[in-house]
Amino acid sequence: MARVTVEDCVDKVENRFELVLLASHRARLIAQGQPITIDRDNDKNPVVALREIADETLSPDDLKEDLIHSLQKHVEVDEPEPQAPSAGAITQGSDSSAAAADALAANGEDDNIAFDRMSEDDLLAGIEGLVPPEKNDDF
Repeated sequence: MARVTVEDCVDKVENRFELVLLASHRARLIAQGQPITIDRDNDKNPVVALREIADETLSPDDLKEDLIHSLQKHVEVDEPEPQAPSAGAITQGSDSSAAAADALAANGEDDNIAFDRMSEDDLLAGIEGLVPPEKNDDF
């Protein structure tokens, strides 16, 4: 088969730089084991990716969406913000969690909230009782 060039694909993806990004992303996907949509004809993965784009067996928009999704490290999820308890319900000191739990219970919002109540002495005793991990020379 004749060699495929960027000019063969420019009418599908107008921006040459975007075309290179999409083709390289598709070539990586092929290398990871995704099935190809055309005959390989002993071509390497980048050439197969360009041929798939030129033959329109893959949608450039789908490739672009997949590329963006693969580059995302953190996906924001819109969640409602929790309602803050009233200003008079929070007190200073060790009873602040108990006061917050009591304030939420008074408002009827104590359905799924559980507070651990532990004094500072209990916490320090727990920390002192911890055993440090054994050192391993393999690292």
